[in-house]
Amino acid sequence: MKKQIAIISRLLGKDQRTTLIRKNILASVLIKGWSSLVLLLLVPLTIACLGSYKNGVWLTMSSVLLWINSFDIGLGNGLRNKLALFMAHDQKDEARATVSSALAMLVLIIIPVTLVLVVMELNIDCYSLFNVDKEQIANFQEVLLISTIFICTTFIFKFVGNVYMGLQLPAVNNLLLCISNTMILIVTFVLYKMECGTLMSIAFVNTAAPLLVYLVSYPITFCGKYRFLRPTFKDVHIQSVKELFRLGLHFFILQTLGIVLLFSANLIISKMFSPEMVTPYQIAYRYIFTAQTIFTIVCVPYWTATTDAYAHGDYVWMKRAGRTLDRVMMLLIALISLMVICSDFVYDIWIQGRAEVPFSITLWVALYSIILICSSRYSFVLNGVGALKLQLLCTFGAAVVYVPLAVFVGRSTGSIDCLLAVMCAVNIPGLIVNYIQYRKIINGKAKGIWTK
Repeated sequence: MKKQIAIISRLLGKDQRTTLIRKNILASVLIKGWSSLVLLLLVPLTIACLGSYKNGVWLTMSSVLLWINSFDIGLGNGLRNKLALFMAHDQKDEARATVSSALAMLVLIIIPVTLVLVVMELNIDCYSLFNVDKEQIANFQEVLLISTIFICTTFIFKFVGNVYMGLQLPAVNNLLLCISNTMILIVTFVLYKMECGTLMSIAFVNTAAPLLVYLVSYPITFCGKYRFLRPTFKDVHIQSVKELFRLGLHFFILQTLGIVLLFSANLIISKMFSPEMVTPYQIAYRYIFTAQTIFTIVCVPYWTATTDAYAHGDYVWMKRAGRTLDRVMMLLIALISLMVICSDFVYDIWIQGRAEVPFSITLWVALYSIILICSSRYSFVLNGVGALKLQLLCTFGAAVVYVPLAVFVGRSTGSIDCLLAVMCAVNIPGLIVNYIQYRKIINGKAKGIWTK
């Protein structure tokens, strides 16, 4: 009788897990769909406010500031995995201790990081670092300082989103981001109409809006349905800190290296060519990576659900989920191919001549996006089961090779296309290793380093 009950419980667990994934994907499609449209509308609107040169400076600066996200030592993703495990076993006290410990560590990390960044920005030549013309942007240092302070403060409160991810509710996290992006679009439109769209005002809006949304979401989250997770000082446990740090350290290194690979192109292009050249690259990036957004909508719910399935030894569900992800991956590769073919037509309608995007840049960005989608299809599952070491080694190797090779190739050829080709090439080994490790784990044949 007990065995029959256990079987029924597992079957119900699978149904509930899949149903929750479907609900989150449906909600995320609606939310992320609107959010993606907002981000696309922001591109021509921001260019109209700032012009191509200042827009390139803003894109370069904002991509560098995104590196601050990696300073959480992977705590966000560590919290997400640990919370999912505790909730799978209905261990609410342990879940609350994990949330409390994560918040305490974030505060302790970000205070010295903020101080160091502010001191650096006050004492280094920011104009030289970003290759910015002082005559065109006289207050660049002030813009950088204000943006840094807002982003660092947001860094602490954005952990609310990771809590929802750990609860298998990524759609709520997407909703918070969507509200923030919508606020940015509305205010940017007002600035454009009032002809007040300066670099300072654009930077302020883009960094203050997310902070406001997370500040409001904090009491709503922890004083409502999830009161049992509300962080308190007495629930900060050394053991929880150690576990989060152990798991989070791997995520931290992966995040840092991933950000270097993903966003250093802006800085390299700005430094080696001109901030103005960042604009066409980012236009192609925003356009093509709409497909990446769609794939993320589907994959993100599977990350935490995989953690839950792995904790229950439910390999049948994991294999079935893998087949679904394979179909989505192939559909999106076809979509990207179609987007490349239609790119010039779309740019004419979207950008309306405010910037020119060479077809070759769109092609290389599309190839890069396909490589990332294929790699992410396996890495999301590997992240869910905590298999991070091989990903870490591959990403580290790619990051170490990429920056000097990109600089060398860029200087030797004077071509952005060659720089983007390097970006694609260094990510291929990681894709191959992710695929092999995934197959070994899902078939129960992983041994040694393939299990870690």
